[in-house]
Amino acid sequence: MTEYEFTLRYSLPDSGVPTDRRLERLAEEGCDDALAGIGHSGRIALAFSREAGSAREAVLGAIADVRRAMPDARLIEAAPDLVGLTDVADTMGFSRQNMRKLMFGRSDAPAPVHDSKPSLWHLAHVLEWLRTDRGYNVAPALLELSAVTMQVNLAAEGAHVDRGIQSEIRAVLH
Repeated sequence: MTEYEFTLRYSLPDSGVPTDRRLERLAEEGCDDALAGIGHSGRIALAFSREAGSAREAVLGAIADVRRAMPDARLIEAAPDLVGLTDVADTMGFSRQNMRKLMFGRSDAPAPVHDSKPSLWHLAHVLEWLRTDRGYNVAPALLELSAVTMQVNLAAEGAHVDRGIQSEIRAVLH
Protein backbone atom coordinates (compact mmCIF):
# COMPACT_ATOMS: atom_id res chain seq x y z
CA MET A 1 0.00 0.00 0.00
CA THR A 2 1.16 3.50 -0.85
CA GLU A 3 0.04 6.76 0.71
CA TYR A 4 -1.24 9.25 -1.86
CA GLU A 5 -1.71 12.94 -1.10
CA PHE A 6 -4.14 14.79 -3.33
CA THR A 7 -6.84 17.45 -3.16
CA LEU A 8 -10.38 17.41 -4.47
CA ARG A 9 -12.15 20.77 -4.80
CA TYR A 10 -15.94 20.93 -5.01
CA SER A 11 -18.66 23.46 -5.62
CA LEU A 12 -21.61 23.14 -3.25
CA PRO A 13 -25.11 24.31 -4.12
CA ASP A 14 -26.94 26.42 -1.60
CA SER A 15 -29.05 23.51 -0.37
CA GLY A 16 -29.45 24.63 3.22
CA VAL A 17 -27.37 21.71 4.52
CA PRO A 18 -25.21 23.08 7.35
CA THR A 19 -21.45 22.80 6.88
CA ASP A 20 -21.00 20.80 10.08
CA ARG A 21 -23.53 18.24 8.81
CA ARG A 22 -21.69 18.00 5.48
CA LEU A 23 -18.44 17.36 7.36
CA GLU A 24 -20.10 14.67 9.48
CA ARG A 25 -21.42 12.96 6.34
CA LEU A 26 -17.96 13.02 4.77
CA ALA A 27 -16.51 11.24 7.82
CA GLU A 28 -19.37 8.73 7.83
CA GLU A 29 -18.73 7.87 4.18
CA GLY A 30 -15.00 7.19 4.57
CA CYS A 31 -13.45 10.62 4.08
CA ASP A 32 -11.95 10.70 7.57
CA ASP A 33 -8.53 10.73 5.84
CA ALA A 34 -9.20 14.21 4.43
CA LEU A 35 -8.64 17.65 5.86
CA ALA A 36 -11.51 19.93 4.81
CA GLY A 37 -11.06 23.55 3.87
CA ILE A 38 -14.18 25.71 3.73
CA GLY A 39 -12.81 29.21 3.24
CA HIS A 40 -14.89 30.18 0.20
CA SER A 41 -18.66 30.23 0.43
CA GLY A 42 -20.15 27.44 -1.65
CA ARG A 43 -16.83 25.60 -1.99
CA ILE A 44 -15.03 22.85 -0.14
CA ALA A 45 -11.50 21.54 -0.63
CA LEU A 46 -10.60 18.12 0.69
CA ALA A 47 -6.89 17.38 1.15
CA PHE A 48 -6.63 13.60 1.24
CA SER A 49 -3.84 11.44 2.56
CA ARG A 50 -5.12 8.04 1.50
CA GLU A 51 -3.48 4.63 1.53
CA ALA A 52 -4.33 2.47 -1.46
CA GLY A 53 -2.92 -0.08 -3.85
CA SER A 54 -2.82 2.50 -6.67
CA ALA A 55 -3.39 6.19 -7.30
CA ARG A 56 -6.44 5.33 -9.36
CA GLU A 57 -7.92 3.38 -6.44
CA ALA A 58 -7.16 6.23 -4.01
CA VAL A 59 -8.54 9.09 -6.11
CA LEU A 60 -11.56 7.33 -7.59
CA GLY A 61 -12.39 5.84 -4.19
CA ALA A 62 -12.28 9.29 -2.61
CA ILE A 63 -14.48 10.74 -5.35
CA ALA A 64 -17.00 7.94 -4.81
CA ASP A 65 -16.92 8.52 -1.04
CA VAL A 66 -17.57 12.24 -1.52
CA ARG A 67 -20.41 11.53 -3.94
CA ARG A 68 -22.13 9.32 -1.35
CA ALA A 69 -21.66 11.96 1.35
CA MET A 70 -22.56 14.98 -0.79
CA PRO A 71 -24.44 13.89 -3.94
CA ASP A 72 -25.16 17.53 -4.81
CA ALA A 73 -21.47 18.54 -4.85
CA ARG A 74 -19.82 19.17 -8.24
CA LEU A 75 -16.13 18.37 -8.67
CA ILE A 76 -14.20 21.44 -9.77
CA GLU A 77 -10.65 20.13 -9.72
CA ALA A 78 -8.43 17.25 -8.67
CA ALA A 79 -4.85 18.16 -7.75
CA PRO A 80 -1.99 17.86 -8.35
CA ASP A 81 -2.54 18.57 -12.03
CA LEU A 82 -2.26 22.08 -13.41
CA VAL A 83 0.98 23.65 -12.20
CA GLY A 84 3.28 26.56 -12.82
CA LEU A 85 7.07 26.44 -12.95
CA THR A 86 7.39 27.21 -9.24
CA ASP A 87 5.09 24.30 -8.38
CA VAL A 88 7.14 21.88 -10.48
CA ALA A 89 10.39 23.22 -9.03
CA ASP A 90 9.07 22.78 -5.48
CA THR A 91 7.86 19.26 -6.28
CA MET A 92 11.23 18.24 -7.69
CA GLY A 93 13.36 20.12 -5.13
CA PHE A 94 14.76 22.49 -7.78
CA SER A 95 15.03 26.24 -7.78
CA ARG A 96 12.55 28.05 -10.03
CA GLN A 97 15.48 29.38 -12.06
CA ASN A 98 16.79 25.84 -12.64
CA MET A 99 13.34 24.66 -13.70
CA ARG A 100 13.03 27.61 -16.07
CA LYS A 101 16.42 26.77 -17.62
CA LEU A 102 15.34 23.15 -18.08
CA MET A 103 12.02 24.02 -19.73
CA PHE A 104 12.58 27.07 -21.90
CA GLY A 105 14.35 27.02 -25.21
CA ARG A 106 13.95 23.24 -25.53
CA SER A 107 11.83 21.93 -28.37
CA ASP A 108 11.28 18.63 -26.54
CA ALA A 109 9.83 20.26 -23.40
CA PRO A 110 6.08 19.83 -22.86
CA ALA A 111 3.99 22.70 -24.15
CA PRO A 112 1.93 24.57 -21.56
CA VAL A 113 -1.84 24.14 -21.63
CA HIS A 114 -2.10 27.84 -20.80
CA ASP A 115 0.69 30.03 -22.16
CA SER A 116 0.50 33.35 -20.35
CA LYS A 117 1.45 34.78 -16.98
CA PRO A 118 1.59 32.36 -15.35
CA SER A 119 1.94 29.54 -17.83
CA LEU A 120 0.42 26.24 -16.71
CA TRP A 121 1.32 22.65 -17.50
CA HIS A 122 -0.16 19.28 -16.67
CA LEU A 123 2.18 18.02 -13.94
CA ALA A 124 2.04 14.49 -15.39
CA HIS A 125 3.48 15.69 -18.72
CA VAL A 126 6.31 17.62 -17.09
CA LEU A 127 7.22 14.80 -14.68
CA GLU A 128 7.22 12.23 -17.50
CA TRP A 129 9.43 14.52 -19.60
CA LEU A 130 11.83 15.06 -16.69
CA ARG A 131 12.01 11.30 -16.15
CA THR A 132 12.28 10.05 -19.72
CA ASP A 133 13.99 12.90 -21.62
CA ARG A 134 16.08 14.53 -18.91
CA GLY A 135 16.92 11.47 -16.77
CA TYR A 136 15.65 12.78 -13.43
CA ASN A 137 14.43 10.47 -10.71
CA VAL A 138 10.69 11.03 -10.34
CA ALA A 139 8.80 9.19 -7.62
CA PRO A 140 6.60 6.61 -9.40
CA ALA A 141 3.70 7.25 -6.99
CA LEU A 142 3.75 10.98 -7.82
CA LEU A 143 3.90 10.30 -11.54
CA GLU A 144 0.99 7.87 -11.22
CA LEU A 145 -1.03 10.29 -9.06
CA SER A 146 -0.52 13.25 -11.39
CA ALA A 147 -1.61 11.12 -14.37
CA VAL A 148 -4.81 10.06 -12.57
CA THR A 149 -5.72 13.58 -11.40
CA MET A 150 -5.16 14.89 -14.93
CA GLN A 151 -7.54 12.25 -16.29
CA VAL A 152 -10.13 13.11 -13.62
CA ASN A 153 -9.98 16.79 -14.59
CA LEU A 154 -10.24 16.00 -18.30
CA ALA A 155 -13.26 13.78 -17.64
CA ALA A 156 -14.91 16.45 -15.47
CA GLU A 157 -14.40 19.04 -18.21
CA GLY A 158 -15.71 16.52 -20.75
CA ALA A 159 -19.14 16.90 -19.18
CA HIS A 160 -19.29 20.31 -20.91
CA VAL A 161 -18.34 18.99 -24.35
CA ASP A 162 -20.59 19.51 -27.36
CA ARG A 163 -20.27 16.08 -28.95
CA GLY A 164 -21.51 17.40 -32.30
CA ILE A 165 -18.58 19.70 -32.86
CA GLN A 166 -16.03 17.38 -31.21
CA SER A 167 -15.93 14.96 -34.15
CA GLU A 168 -15.34 17.90 -36.52
CA ILE A 169 -12.56 19.23 -34.29
CA ARG A 170 -10.89 15.80 -34.07
CA ALA A 171 -11.01 15.49 -37.87
CA VAL A 172 -9.27 18.85 -38.29
CA LEU A 173 -6.67 18.19 -35.59
CA HIS A 174 -5.69 14.71 -36.74
